[in-house]
Amino acid sequence: MGKDDRRPIAARSTGWARALSAALVRSSITPNQISVLSIFFAGGAAAALLYWPGIPGLIACAIGIQLRLICNLLDGMVAMEGGKQTPTGALYNEYPDRIADSLLIVALGYAAGMPWLGWLGALLAALTAYVRLSGASLGLPQDFRGPMAKQHRMAVLTIACMLAIVERLTTHTAYVLPTAAAVIAAGSLLTCITRTRAIAAQLKVRS
Repeated sequence: MGKDDRRPIAARSTGWARALSAALVRSSITPNQISVLSIFFAGGAAAALLYWPGIPGLIACAIGIQLRLICNLLDGMVAMEGGKQTPTGALYNEYPDRIADSLLIVALGYAAGMPWLGWLGALLAALTAYVRLSGASLGLPQDFRGPMAKQHRMAVLTIACMLAIVERLTTHTAYVLPTAAAVIAAGSLLTCITRTRAIAAQLKVRS
């Protein structure tokens, strides 16, 4: 995967990201190992959401999501800017993301008391990546548009964890997590549609 095929992430230009990336480049840690580590952070976040009820679990889930995203940021930086690309890097760039997304979104559905919505959201999230890669297989640039791309899904889930804490402390209701699960599922479906329409438009122009 070339630099032009990567998801645009503003944090790549921040000082902390560059410093941490440089340190990892000097170490024996590989980009693929960082990608796999993201699954463990996502799994820990999902487990916290499911099995550590209450405010501590919500905080741990939000932290785990952010650590997962940091791994997603650093694996590409170490590979590309650090010159540690491997022949299997493209696989490790995609597969851990799909696993991590599924773990988190399915866990959200169960935590919200609507397992079917979690499974639906995970399926639609995976389809957004399938549509993106379908465009790339046709010779088009990878399309990372939203409205519910990976970073948007994780932002919704992180914010939902924080709002759920407020909800528990104030109204003692349980509306935030089901709403977040519905937003992720609906937004992912819309993302599949917008990306498919964009691919179709580009193919018509190219023909």
